[in-house]
Amino acid sequence: MSQEPPERPGTANFVGALRVPRNAKVGFALGIAVALFFVYGAVTGPQGQYSPVAYVGLGFVLAVGIGLLVTLLLTVASAYRLSREL
Repeated sequence: MSQEPPERPGTANFVGALRVPRNAKVGFALGIAVALFFVYGAVTGPQGQYSPVAYVGLGFVLAVGIGLLVTLLLTVASAYRLSREL
């Protein structure tokens, strides 16, 4: 017998109905934009005690965090909208 897991079309349909790929694109685009804004301001502003490399690392964390948060919020809004239609 084959040990491959069965295909799960229900999961793909669920993800498609909630528009998760679109929400992720929007969320991470916004996260990158916000991170670039703050990193640019931190690097070009008054000199602090940290190097620009540290700010780039913090910008990455900020971009991922905001991207995940916005993706979550947009997906919850899509789920709410979809549940109101049913």
